[in-house]
Amino acid sequence: MKSIKELYRIGTGPSSSHTMGPRKAAEIFLSKHPEAAAFRVTLYGSLAATGKGHMTDVAIIDTLQAKAPVEINWEPKIFLPFHPNGMTFVATDHEGHESTPWTVFSIGGGALAEESTQGSSIETPEVYEMSRMTEILNWCERTGKSYWEYVKECEESDIWDYLQEVWKTMQEAVKRGLDAEGVLPGPLNLRRKASTYYIKACGYKQSLQSRGLVFSYALAVSEENASGGVIVTAPTCGSCGVVPAVLYHLAKSRDFSDMRILRALATAGLIGNIVKQNASISGAEAGCQAEVGTACSMASAAANQLFGGSPAQIEYAAEMGLEHHLGMTCDPVCGLVQIPCIERNAYAAARALDANLYSSFTDGIHRVSFDRAVEVMKETGNDLPSLYKETSEGGLAKDYQQM
Repeated sequence: MKSIKELYRIGTGPSSSHTMGPRKAAEIFLSKHPEAAAFRVTLYGSLAATGKGHMTDVAIIDTLQAKAPVEINWEPKIFLPFHPNGMTFVATDHEGHESTPWTVFSIGGGALAEESTQGSSIETPEVYEMSRMTEILNWCERTGKSYWEYVKECEESDIWDYLQEVWKTMQEAVKRGLDAEGVLPGPLNLRRKASTYYIKACGYKQSLQSRGLVFSYALAVSEENASGGVIVTAPTCGSCGVVPAVLYHLAKSRDFSDMRILRALATAGLIGNIVKQNASISGAEAGCQAEVGTACSMASAAANQLFGGSPAQIEYAAEMGLEHHLGMTCDPVCGLVQIPCIERNAYAAARALDANLYSSFTDGIHRVSFDRAVEVMKETGNDLPSLYKETSEGGLAKDYQQM
């Protein structure tokens, strides 16, 4: 598996696979063809179907147009076999000669892959020897160590500095989102809700206040993402509100130290990495279960660790977070990361706290392993019709268009 730095990417929304990935691809292509007189980019499948709502064309044009004119071709009905989020770049020189086409895929969470790399990121090497939860759990039980300590053994020494920057960015996104008011960009005219949820939550008694605050924190980050603000993929832009909401709430309400939060982030990153390695974190490939489901799983594990859960209990919390999102479709209305994405982040954050609580009542022993839930999520994603995998042609998106 790759470094969790590949999972936690700091960047701008609204979509990791539709905005951050294409922007990165354009930067790479530009570096290879700095003298180009023109560029032509063809977007395929889900990348084309919801690209305008996700500002895919804006990300690419902003990167390339400073150097030369850019032509964008949209092919939403053509799905390349390797991954639904395919794009082909071509450069033309001043004599009219075209470069060899470069086809690259945005595979989720801002990561890129070429077909020849068999799904691996084209940016960094493998750093984790073990990539399944069961074997890492066995390692924890054998050594007496926890998941974050496995992360520590595999990553470079600067991982804690990086996670500190991740945590800082997450907190800032929450705070900005709570202060912001008004309407989100796009034709839905969706009003921001985080600030009002926060104010209302503060007026409730403790039991309701806790849930309302978690809602407000998740909404805050997700609304920042929808407006193109700076967020952290956890594991994607579309699911970026879940982990920050849970950790921000626990840090404030339980006074956990930054170091304990960073260790929880390390564990959450390991969970997300396992899903990314063995299934997918791309909504275009496996539906929203791959994004919000994985985010809930990550937050569930992080919360359980903070409350002193054993490795088995942490694994169980992570399994529940993913299992109870199995089958969730990705059907963004108008191709925007707004409906139902923002609300799903808030619900998933609350579910993560429930998974932590449920697991803490057990000894961690259960029938369906996290690895099995990941396998089923992948199988379910493969079985989902393409209409429900980030095309805006089915589900909630279709209903809205018919109104």
